[in-house]
Formats: sequence, C-alpha cells, structure tokens
Amino acid sequence: VQLQAFGGGLVQPGGRPRLSCTASGLMFSTYAVGWFRQAPGKEREMIGSIDWRTNYAPSLKGRFTIGRDDAKGTAFLQMTGLRPEDTGVYYCAVGRFGSRPNEYTYWGQGTLVTVSS
Repeated sequence: VQLQAFGGGLVQPGGRPRLSCTASGLMFSTYAVGWFRQAPGKEREMIGSIDWRTNYAPSLKGRFTIGRDDAKGTAFLQMTGLRPEDTGVYYCAVGRFGSRPNEYTYWGQGTLVTVSS
C-alpha cells in the first residue's frame, strides 16, 4: 500500500491551496479517507474524514473542504483563508471513518504547509 499527500509549500496568509492524496495497492473505495495535520510542538489533529459522508473538525469547518474520487484513487483537501496557525505537516490516511489517528491504518508521508508572508 502506498499513500502520498502532496501540494504543500509556502502559502501567503489568505491563500487557497489544494492538497491531493493518491493511493495505490488497496481497494480505495472501501476505506474512509482522513486528513490530519500536525503543527510544530503539537499533537496531530483531525481536519476531516470522508467515506459516503463527511465530517470536519468544528474549528475548521467552513474553511476546509475534503473530497474524493474513488475511480482515480485520489482525495483532496481544499483550504481557504489560511492563517499562520495553519502551518504544519498535513497528512492523508485511510482506514475507518473517525476522528482519531488510531482509526486509520495507512498513512502518507505528509506534506508541509507553511503560511507566511
């Protein structure tokens, strides 16, 4: 199983980057996809998860949108109105629909998003 998140980089405050996640070696459609992030010195936190439903962290709902294309084995995280406190490593994962990292079986390596002017 291979999972990869990409699309990070340096983003200006207020930016709207879109992260992508590609998966191979598994029946992608049978897994929930979760997006997480980890800021420097902080614990990993859930952004949102999606199978046939979606769930978002309350603090991020409205700014972040997740989606998936099962035919292509991909998922995305659309972010808007980025702030410096959104800086961190962003991960995609697949597993069981939920909000806790231990509910996800496979993880990508993460992509760094830095929000700075």
